[in-house]
Amino acid sequence: MAQVVERNIRALLDRRKAEEKQRTSSERISDAITSFTGSMLFVVLHLLLFGTWIVWNLGWLGLPPFDESFVVLAMFASVEAIFLSTFVLISQNRMNIQADKRADLDLQVSLLSEHEITRLVTLVSAIAKKMGIEEAHDPEIEELMKNVHPEKVMDTMERHQQKQKKN
Repeated sequence: MAQVVERNIRALLDRRKAEEKQRTSSERISDAITSFTGSMLFVVLHLLLFGTWIVWNLGWLGLPPFDESFVVLAMFASVEAIFLSTFVLISQNRMNIQADKRADLDLQVSLLSEHEITRLVTLVSAIAKKMGIEEAHDPEIEELMKNVHPEKVMDTMERHQQKQKKN
């Protein structure tokens, strides 16, 4: 079991490395900016910058104010917010694409597992019937031997969700 886990971990890490290498320069820049702006260093630098700006323009440092109404500061902060939110959205879009890929992989593995388990139930049930084991005739086992069709499951889920919305 440990060898399978090790192999899977290596495969996932190799895949991540390959995806990292395929990132465009704009994605790398966006991720770097997003990473920096999500750090405490960014917060501290802004506290120092904005704090100094405010204290200076209030005249507490004895220096001549250059933005008495703080209009320039507000404009600077607004423009910065526009760019930062754009970089965050770019990074989030890329992360959503990665999450969708992982969800698709999870679904495929789950469907494969479901198929394998159904086949095992069928096989074990046949063996149990041949051996005359009474539990082999349980109606629930007959239900478990049927293949699951994901599209039917999704349809059923959507019908239940629509019923909940109506109530």
